[in-house]
Amino acid sequence: QVDRYLYHLRLSDDVLLDVMARFQAEMVKGLGRDTNPTATVKMLPSFVHSLPDGSEKGDFLAVDLGGSQFRAHQVKVFDDGKQSSQLESKFYPTPKEVTQGNGAELFDYIADCLLDFMETKNLKHKKLPLGFTFSFPCRQTKLEEGILLAWTKHFKVRGVQDTDVVSFLRKALQKHKASFYVDVLALVNDTVGTMMTCGYDDQRCEVGLIIGTGTNACYMEEMRHIDLVEGDEGRMCINTEWGAFGDDGALDDLRTEFDRELDLGSLNPGKQLFEKMISSLYLGELVRLILLKMTKEGLLFNGKVSTALLTKGKIETKHVSAMEKYKEGLSNTKEILTELNLFPSEEDCVAVQHVCTIVSFRSANLCAAALAAILTRLRENKKLLRMRTTVGIDGGLYKTHPQYAKRLHKVVRRLVPTCDVRFLLSVSGSGRGAAMVTAVARRLAAQRQQINATLAPFLLPLGTLREVKDKMRAELEYGLKRGTQGNATVKMLPTYVCGTPDGTEKGKFLALDLGGTNFRVLLVKIKSGRRRSVQMYNKIFAIPLEIMQGTGEELFDHIVQCIADFLEYMGIKGARLPLGFTFSFPCRQASIDKGTLVGWTKGFKATDCEGEDVVDMLREAIRRRNEFDLDIVAVVNDTVGTMMTCGYEDPNCEIGLIAGTGSNVCYMEDMKNIEIVEGNEGKMCINTEWGAFGDNGCIDNIRTKYDKEVDEGSLNPGKQRYEKMTSGMYLGEIVRQILIDLTKQGLLFRGHISESLQKRGIFETKFLSQIESDRLALLQVRRILQQLGLDSTCDDSIIVKEVCGVVSRRAAQLCGAGLAAIVEKKRENQGVERLQITVGVDGTLYKLHPHFSRVLQETVKELAPQCDVTFMLSEDGSGKGAALITAVAKRLHNVGQK
Repeated sequence: QVDRYLYHLRLSDDVLLDVMARFQAEMVKGLGRDTNPTATVKMLPSFVHSLPDGSEKGDFLAVDLGGSQFRAHQVKVFDDGKQSSQLESKFYPTPKEVTQGNGAELFDYIADCLLDFMETKNLKHKKLPLGFTFSFPCRQTKLEEGILLAWTKHFKVRGVQDTDVVSFLRKALQKHKASFYVDVLALVNDTVGTMMTCGYDDQRCEVGLIIGTGTNACYMEEMRHIDLVEGDEGRMCINTEWGAFGDDGALDDLRTEFDRELDLGSLNPGKQLFEKMISSLYLGELVRLILLKMTKEGLLFNGKVSTALLTKGKIETKHVSAMEKYKEGLSNTKEILTELNLFPSEEDCVAVQHVCTIVSFRSANLCAAALAAILTRLRENKKLLRMRTTVGIDGGLYKTHPQYAKRLHKVVRRLVPTCDVRFLLSVSGSGRGAAMVTAVARRLAAQRQQINATLAPFLLPLGTLREVKDKMRAELEYGLKRGTQGNATVKMLPTYVCGTPDGTEKGKFLALDLGGTNFRVLLVKIKSGRRRSVQMYNKIFAIPLEIMQGTGEELFDHIVQCIADFLEYMGIKGARLPLGFTFSFPCRQASIDKGTLVGWTKGFKATDCEGEDVVDMLREAIRRRNEFDLDIVAVVNDTVGTMMTCGYEDPNCEIGLIAGTGSNVCYMEDMKNIEIVEGNEGKMCINTEWGAFGDNGCIDNIRTKYDKEVDEGSLNPGKQRYEKMTSGMYLGEIVRQILIDLTKQGLLFRGHISESLQKRGIFETKFLSQIESDRLALLQVRRILQQLGLDSTCDDSIIVKEVCGVVSRRAAQLCGAGLAAIVEKKRENQGVERLQITVGVDGTLYKLHPHFSRVLQETVKELAPQCDVTFMLSEDGSGKGAALITAVAKRLHNVGQK
């Protein structure tokens, strides 16, 4: 009979899965900026960004308003490696004249209680940070501010709604002269407090749940999904305020006549409808309404309606809990009903116990469905097939009801089989939790100061960048002058490339490209006229480390071996083709086909090469092999090749920039300015070799201790200092040095320097590009760090991303400052008010890094405002460019002969 009567209170798994889907849709609505105003589940940002990490310490105060009593707490958090804390509390009543009076009276009462507590505990000797647990829906714009949206539970205080409750508390504290001793740092919802308390004991805890007088849940959401708050890095705890779920009618098909009657008789009709189906404040009343109707229909107590059944609030949730203690049979039920003057038969006791079971089971089922929606969202955010997590729980119904916890766990696990959930009971969540939020806020503020201090030297103001530009300009001039060139750090090497392509170049050319860990051989076919085109065929060969750092003879023999393989592969071994040799290292040239190596860079260290002509060394190696012969026309720097490739497409291109493994620039200089080469007519391309800028100490003021560590650990200490601040080969290593320092300061990776972080070169620059990608969620950043053997938290990932951003931004700005000096020089050479020029660019850092090119271009525009600079990506400057230089050299040679 009871089952038939309460059929609508029984919910199947299909219905619960449907409730789960409805709640997920409400969460999305609540998170959206445009949809939030009409959402019932408000998804309030809490401005709690981080869970405890175990390093919190100190003395904290907490006050807790929201339940049947007001509580004041002192929390000591110990940094003893055991994550222990000590809580001392005092409870104060919340009389009706306070909970339903006016705002000033309520907050005066809170300040009085707090002062009384501090006097009792002798805490007035120093100023203590305070966390304020305020268990009502608030819209927060920061951690220490909250606008009350509405009172819930049995509170109805006038003049507080739509105002900041922290301001109210601060005013009351000032009035009582308590502001000398108390610093309100955080406003915390009790649900958030529960999550934080459990998060201190179990770092997997990222959901908080309250099932007591009220009900609510919070969880850690990805910032990129929270439209209501600026920024998309990291996570923030969202206070769902799920009690209002269904206020728009979304649960009307599940609400019974008893739910409607209960709602009409409540303090807030039409509001908090989900809470009224779940929380302990209403379960006893729901049971009363059901028993009343059943009695009226003659199904219970011989149809005799007692005063207890007619009196609102007479049956409380504690009665429901006691009646469901099955182990005690029906004795509890009989005793309670007799106390209420209901004089039950045994059948009545069985029926009433069954009603209580169905009502509390529905509460657990609905709670489980909404919680399952949150767990599913967490798992999907993390892109996991299976997830382990912990839910921190508090609340009288969950703690005291004999069956509730077991039912809730069982249903949650059935609804989300892909989540392994641990339920952790919170110990004083609202007190310890508020202290934890305050402790974490204080820790994060202190950490932020330390991180800012660490990264400050990388933030270069405009004035500093102007100084870098001016110093670069001075160094360019020193390198061009005969009297100062010998001591100049920026060598300004003449390339003997005296023209850019004019479109008449044609023929077959070979190109060699040596400049990194790979070596390429290319066959390039150039057609002129209307069918103007460039076709390329190439093969890539690796250069093993033992060859890079062996003898010069071994290196050039290896190169010739690769050429032989390619000629064989292409079937052109017998042809004596003109060859351009891209040799991307500083060379001093006496003519276009003579290049003396000034010094190795980029990890090369082959012996007996520095001071030698690399073309002669290549010719010697070809002679030693004695299999083929080649016409070596030009030795080419990759930067010059880049300029020539773009010059083939755009005659306005007179600058080449490489921003990749290394960093360099070349440009077409007027012959009259190049004192180290005879002749004043026309132009010649100058390979600046600007990587050595600063080797004389002129930019020491902007070099950080991390730059110095990277330099000292490199193959060429004291050399290529500018390159070591701007090129891909070194940026990852700078980042690694900073990460080690931050870890030593206890700001990263829980202060543990892993074995992998100690390995030089582990942090490749490609990881910077990946980590800084705007499309990359922090989850993927964590995966990259895990691949590197760095076990990071979400907070760690944010810091690592910030470090990468600061290092690569500085690199782009310094590169931009150097380039601004070049374009300004070009403008002055031409004697124009405004210069229009194209820069041909190549290099993985420029091409692949998500922000480098933009920052570089912005810096050039800022520092050289009279120059309109177009940036053109080079297609294979070192291969196609070498062939084009060879073709231009052949054309100019033929013109000279004629």
